[in-house]
Amino acid sequence: MKNLNLVPFVSVDNMMKLVLEIGIERFSVELSAYIEDDFKRWELFDKTPRVASHSSTGVIELMPTSDGETYAFKYVNGHPSNTKAGLQTVTAFGVLSDVSTGYPALLSEMTILTALRTAATSAMVAKYLAPKNAKTMAIIGNGAQSEFQAIAFMAINGIKKLRLYDIDPVATKKCMDNLRGYDLEITCCASAQDAVEGADIITTVTADKQYATILTDNMVGAGVHINAIGGDCPGKTELHRDILLRSDIFVEYPPQTRIEGEIQQLAPDHKVTEIWQVITSQATGRKDAKQITLFDSVGFAIEDFSALRYVNDLIKKRGHFDNLDMLADPDTPRDLFGMLLRAKQA
Repeated sequence: MKNLNLVPFVSVDNMMKLVLEIGIERFSVELSAYIEDDFKRWELFDKTPRVASHSSTGVIELMPTSDGETYAFKYVNGHPSNTKAGLQTVTAFGVLSDVSTGYPALLSEMTILTALRTAATSAMVAKYLAPKNAKTMAIIGNGAQSEFQAIAFMAINGIKKLRLYDIDPVATKKCMDNLRGYDLEITCCASAQDAVEGADIITTVTADKQYATILTDNMVGAGVHINAIGGDCPGKTELHRDILLRSDIFVEYPPQTRIEGEIQQLAPDHKVTEIWQVITSQATGRKDAKQITLFDSVGFAIEDFSALRYVNDLIKKRGHFDNLDMLADPDTPRDLFGMLLRAKQA
């Protein structure tokens, strides 16, 4: 019988071993399939906007959901100024639990896993929204998420060319260096305007917690797909409002996106389409070659559920986890105090 007081724990070291053993491209493809499968059963899940505690320097959030059999939550922060102190902007961990007993089934790092699931979600959604045969993507903001986005779009969508821009040229050089060896033609651009020239897909992934205009209206031509993932909290946006008014907008969970996404700039009743409806053929994604599609992504708990579910399945086959003695396991369920006394005597 399984010792239920021992909880599998995937550390940062084991997560890296797991990802590298499988390969980042394959990991991204398989993870995107788990996310897509869960979006197809979207209506089964408990859904709520994430619980957020905002401060002047950032935000700490809890992201819970359940499909009735399995429960998951993620703890995640977002502190843009952390990099000045040599710290990560985003850190996270997550828990997967059995609904029938309430016992945790998995505890995992999710700093790396969140980067992977964010990119996998973006690339999965682009299958439904991006122009047919898109080959060129601009990435504006070349920080911690940029390489994950590039590899996921290469592996899942067939992107061949990248056009990179960041206000910090060191970040762009870092991204180019990290992607060397992948089958990508990479161009370092002098401005955001330069980066979007000829791009089929535009990914914006900046970190500053403020209203910003990374893309102006004149920079966005007909037929592109915009993958906007940087605007993810109240008061933080990347796109000029006029771009939103020209675009067909697709979101994860409207009650959350209207608080945190690009659409916080619009009226509360502005029409948006939930992407799960496109995936299940209840709504239309890309309609024609001239349409501007916008995925206003803020990240949602079901994506983390999918990522934890995927990792939980992987470690059963491949290992790369430790068992944590995390839950009390008395000889009889009502004798927790006796368990404590016996430990003293031992």
